[in-house]
Amino acid sequence: MKLTLTKRALVFGIALLVAGILLGGGSAYWYAARKEAAREKAAAAAAQQASAKSNDMANMPAMDMSTMPGMDMSGKQDKGNTAGSNQGMGNMPGMDMSGNSGNQTAEMQNMAPGTVILDAATQQKIGVTYATVRRARLERTIDTVGLVQMDDEKISRVHVKVAGWINKVDLDYVGKLVKKGQPLFTLYSPDLVSTEEEYLIARKGQEYLSKTPYTDVSSGADSLLSATRDRLRLWDISDAQIHNLESSGKAQRDMTLYSPIDGFVMSRNAYEQTYVTPETDLYDIADLSTIWVYVDIFEYEAPFVHVGQSAQMQLSYQPGRTWHGKVTYVYPTLDPKTRTIKVRLEFPNPGYELKPDMYADVQLKVDYGAETLVPSEAVLNSGTRQVVFIAKPNGYFEPRDIKIGDQFDGQTVVLAGLQPGEKIVASGNFLIDSESRLGAAMQQMMASMPGMDMGKKK
Repeated sequence: MKLTLTKRALVFGIALLVAGILLGGGSAYWYAARKEAAREKAAAAAAQQASAKSNDMANMPAMDMSTMPGMDMSGKQDKGNTAGSNQGMGNMPGMDMSGNSGNQTAEMQNMAPGTVILDAATQQKIGVTYATVRRARLERTIDTVGLVQMDDEKISRVHVKVAGWINKVDLDYVGKLVKKGQPLFTLYSPDLVSTEEEYLIARKGQEYLSKTPYTDVSSGADSLLSATRDRLRLWDISDAQIHNLESSGKAQRDMTLYSPIDGFVMSRNAYEQTYVTPETDLYDIADLSTIWVYVDIFEYEAPFVHVGQSAQMQLSYQPGRTWHGKVTYVYPTLDPKTRTIKVRLEFPNPGYELKPDMYADVQLKVDYGAETLVPSEAVLNSGTRQVVFIAKPNGYFEPRDIKIGDQFDGQTVVLAGLQPGEKIVASGNFLIDSESRLGAAMQQMMASMPGMDMGKKK
């Protein structure tokens, strides 16, 4: 009996356990299915809500930024909210982005992009000054160092035309100043003495035969005398010496040779009892009344230097004294090591104060003619773009691109973009340029934002 009850209890417990398992699995399946349905429903609701919001944004009217406190894009101050408007972007100097109607709008429409508006107080605060574009004759000075040398065209080298012996030397040291016609030395030459005797004989024969009735004979005597006289002249015997020979009627053993020019003796090889030939260089005499000065200029300066151009020169040990000369020759070659070109100048030297091998400070004047000029500080040069700000009435500053040329002495040559008489900003232009760039960037940014009406009235 007990065993039967126990088996029944066991069977009943197993049945209950199986029923519990079945009920638990069904519940879990039902719960998971319900949770998935709820998730799908929530996703569909979110998508519907996002679509509704997008439609609402599309149907929203444009935002007028000019009515927002602290965001007055017209540059006007909100009296009711002074602190807010002072902090707004509309109160930044030069940041008038409203495009409001009226005179200001009309003026802004005629201005170039990047135009800046500054009141008098702001201009004074950032140190704005002005300059006027002018047209003037422009001169530039090329400074260089010169080397003083002798004028090669005024150097005389003394030689004899006939061989002989020097008996007496009158010009006996280097550096002596001699005058033209001053005695240099005396020469004994057997050939010269023979020619003098031939001349005397030819002269006597010409005097005798000139009375003959035979013209051929008289003309022959004249030709012989003329040929002998020409030979003496070719040997540097002067007409005065020939006249003395005719007057004395006797050949002179020694003939004196004279200086051919005024100048200084630069070298001497004439000594007494010396046998000399036509190849012997006896004296070098240099006329230093004019001198040459050699200077070197850089290759980029070569286009501005030409023959006839004026030049000035000073010596370091004679301050305050200036010599005036001119360019006489520009050499056709360039020194590849120094990248310079040699130029020859000529200066008068009447007092012989300029001496060969001196160094001097030389200035070459370059005349550019009439050019349009502005102060160099007025030009904002980025390397690829050059800009100046034109000062317009009522505090307007308009940027303008220009093309520039040479710059020196604080002035810049304007090749294009400006006209003489225009008023430009000379200083403070860096701050104006930053405001101009900021304003242009803000306008581009606002224009690219959808629904951002910058105060333009329909």
